[in-house]
Amino acid sequence: MSEATGKKGLLLCVCQGTCPSFHQMNIFEVLNALRREKLIDWVGIHPQLCADDGDVYLQQLLAGAGDLERLYVAGCDPTMQKKMYRFAFEAAGFDPAKHKGVDIRNMTTEQAVTAIKQLIAEDTTPAA
Repeated sequence: MSEATGKKGLLLCVCQGTCPSFHQMNIFEVLNALRREKLIDWVGIHPQLCADDGDVYLQQLLAGAGDLERLYVAGCDPTMQKKMYRFAFEAAGFDPAKHKGVDIRNMTTEQAVTAIKQLIAEDTTPAA
């Protein structure tokens, strides 16, 4: 993992767990697959990061997280994530540039793992 450069975390947001767009996916296996491969330092899950308690969760999680180099969030559209989480990031003093999102709705477990791995690989590949 990323000892010298800081920690990398992955959050899964699953639209309360009732949204049909997550029914083809075993969310726990998604987290376990990435955790086992040591692509990130920690994993977490929240049922609805865009809700008020999601803001509180992000603020508490990120407050004082100076060693967090990257926060990956797998859930809905990355553009929407940036808009929805900006106030929580600001309140926590977390640099929004450290956030990278990926849309995993309507994917199987394997497709979601692949999409997240691709995001991480693209994010860690040096620019040419």
